[in-house]
Amino acid sequence: MYIINLFHFRKALRPLRTISLLLGMVILFSGPVYSQSENEPAYKLKTVVLDAGHGGRDPGAMVGKLMEKDIALDIVLKLGHYIKEYLPDVKVVYTRDSDFFVPLYKRAEIANKIKADLFISVHVNICGSPSIHGTETYALGLHRTEDNLDVAKKENSVILLEKDHTTRYEGFDPNSSESYIMFELVQNEFLDQSLMFASDVQNQFRTRAARHDRGVRQAGFLVLRETSMPSVLIETGYMSNKKELNYLESDNGRALIASAIFRAFRNYKKTIEARSKYHTQVAETPKKKLKPAIDSVAVSGRDTIDLYKGLVFAIQIAASKRELKPKSSNFKGVNDLYRIKTNNIYRYLTCASNKEDEVQNQLKEVQKKFPDAYVVAYENGHPVSIQKARKKIAAEH
Repeated sequence: MYIINLFHFRKALRPLRTISLLLGMVILFSGPVYSQSENEPAYKLKTVVLDAGHGGRDPGAMVGKLMEKDIALDIVLKLGHYIKEYLPDVKVVYTRDSDFFVPLYKRAEIANKIKADLFISVHVNICGSPSIHGTETYALGLHRTEDNLDVAKKENSVILLEKDHTTRYEGFDPNSSESYIMFELVQNEFLDQSLMFASDVQNQFRTRAARHDRGVRQAGFLVLRETSMPSVLIETGYMSNKKELNYLESDNGRALIASAIFRAFRNYKKTIEARSKYHTQVAETPKKKLKPAIDSVAVSGRDTIDLYKGLVFAIQIAASKRELKPKSSNFKGVNDLYRIKTNNIYRYLTCASNKEDEVQNQLKEVQKKFPDAYVVAYENGHPVSIQKARKKIAAEH
């Protein structure tokens, strides 16, 4: 779905603008399952789209004569070269391969038209504090911190250079925090894959390129919103930091950054293909029930909820590729903690209930300890969208 389609419903969604941002983003946090029958070919990652941020009349961040658009393009071209050389079975498509302007919606459109398997957008950051440095990799989501929102505003502001941006994006103002309320209604069935790839990118930056790891984050990037495949936006460093600027300016530094992204891509391809046939919006079928990570009565006095029975709402407070020890010190004293595993990701939930309003009423309090917490829904252990859960409840009544 393109973002223009989402904003065609702007008038219908206006009453929702009064809802607090603390209600969280509605995301289908499901990810794919991979299965294979005798007649089905194994899934192969065939096409990747590499997107060099900015370009042409849009220089991006600037320090002196050094421009973000040039650094991003050089990194992307180096990355494409590595993929072509070492993974010749993968088709590499660039949104731009030289210095010209590409409208934001066109970048995602290129990927969608060729049905790409992964979209990688490369950028360089800048801020007012010269001491801040390091790399960040973003997946689509609602900003949970002002820093994340500021980055999204900066990258989304490119639409102001498009002649028809007011019409195409239905009045979306990249500099208005109110506009980002729209991202609360985003469903992204590819979030798991995006986060998995983003996590490895950051790991490779830290180990391969010796970069400071500022972590995997989520924010409302229009270019990611429009893609219909796993996608990330990579901020490869801060031009406002002198040492990092020198690194980004050097050919060796950019080569190491491209090499780190390539290694993450190679790992991602191997992992995805090992899971065989690719299906979306279907969660793993749990082999057995998992007891709550901490067996206790919920804070409201309810009995502990069975996440694998019926429709359940809960607040997700953490997700990790490795299993976290369920001791209170890891979860800030949460005493009704649940653990569930889907798509090789451990998710930690709290405030589980069969009634959504009970969960929503506790979200604000939970976010005081876990700012990134948001409401999720499960049906018989399978993650489902909040919308689907609500429709099911409405149909039953």
